Amino acid sequence: MFAARVQPERRQSERDEVFYRTRASAVGLGSFSAQVVNISANGFMARTEAEVAIGQTLSIRLPVIGEVKAEVRWSLGGRIGCQFVRMIDLASYLELLGTLLKEAR
Repeated sequence: MFAARVQPERRQSERDEVFYRTRASAVGLGSFSAQVVNISANGFMARTEAEVAIGQTLSIRLPVIGEVKAEVRWSLGGRIGCQFVRMIDLASYLELLGTLLKEAR
């Protein structure tokens, strides 16, 4: 009998659970709505109805930070996982996270 192999997560850092509705845009798609459901200084996962391709670069608007670029690393069933082109510095990330958590209340 063979044991199932579990793939380790390839995330660079743990994500914080949030609920943030925003707009994103990508070449060929224009502007579309997205709901960020978790985030870290390296990236985020969002729900969207847009057909976003793996490898595509998008821009997303976040409070405190403003417009940031991210690369789509995976896309599955209306969810996308993205890595920021530039990691958010710790002080800015903590301020962003505080704002996102306060808005979720």
